[in-house]
Amino acid sequence: MPIDTTAKQVQEYKDTLIKKAEQLIIQGFPEKIVELNELLDTPMFSERNFTEVHQDLNIPVPDPILVNNNGSEAAAAAADGGDADQPAAKRARTETPCGTKVMYLASGSVPCNTPLCEMIKVVKPIIRKLVEDSNLLKMWISFMIPKIEDGNNFGVSIQEDTLAEIQTVESEAAAFFDQISRYFLSRAKVVSKVAKYPHIDDYRRAVVELDEKEYLSLWLVVCEVRNRYSSLHDIVIKNMEKLKKPRSSNAESLY
Repeated sequence: MPIDTTAKQVQEYKDTLIKKAEQLIIQGFPEKIVELNELLDTPMFSERNFTEVHQDLNIPVPDPILVNNNGSEAAAAAADGGDADQPAAKRARTETPCGTKVMYLASGSVPCNTPLCEMIKVVKPIIRKLVEDSNLLKMWISFMIPKIEDGNNFGVSIQEDTLAEIQTVESEAAAFFDQISRYFLSRAKVVSKVAKYPHIDDYRRAVVELDEKEYLSLWLVVCEVRNRYSSLHDIVIKNMEKLKKPRSSNAESLY
C-alpha cells in the first residue's frame, strides 16, 4: 500500500475519532448522566432492601449421627484385633471427623443468587461503556497535544492533567469488573464450606452477608459511574478551549 494512502487513512481515523469524542462530550455524556439517574430511581436500585437478595442455598442440614461412647475403647481395640490395655498412642483413632466429604448434593446444584445476577446483567454493560468512552476520550486528547516546544505550555499542562484524570477513571472502571468476578469466586468458596460443613450456621450467614455486600456494591458502582461521567463532562466542558487549542495564536507577541 502506498505511503500516501496509508497516511491518508490514518488521518481519516484521527479525524473520525476526534469528531466522535466531541459528540460524546457534548451530547453523549449528558444523556448517559440522565440515563443513570433514571436507573438509580428504579426499584432495583432505589429501594435497597437487603431481604430482596436473600436466597436459599439448597443445601440441607443432614440428620445427626448418634454415637454411643459406652465401652468405645474396648470396642475399638477388639475391632483392631488389639488389646484394650495398649497405650492410647498405639490404638487407632476412632474420633468422628468434623464435616463431610461432599461427593454430590442430593437436592441438586447450588444456584447463583438470581436477583444479584439480574443486577449484574444491567451493571456490566454500563461499566463496559465507561471503559470504552474513557478510552475514546483519552485518545482524543492525545491527538490534540501539540509538539513539544519551549514556553506557552499552560494549555498543554491542562491537557496532561485532564488526560491523567481520564486514565484514572478508565482504571477504576476496569476495577469494577474485577470486583464482580471476585464476588462470584468468594461466594463459591463460602458455599463450598457450607456444603462441607452444613451444620455450621456461620458459613450460611457468611453467604447472606456476602450477597448483601455485593448488592450494596452494585448500587455504589452505578453511582460511581454516574459521578465519573459527571466529573469528566464538567472538566472537559470547562477547559474545552484550552484542550482544543492549548497554545494561543498570539503567543509570540508575549516575548
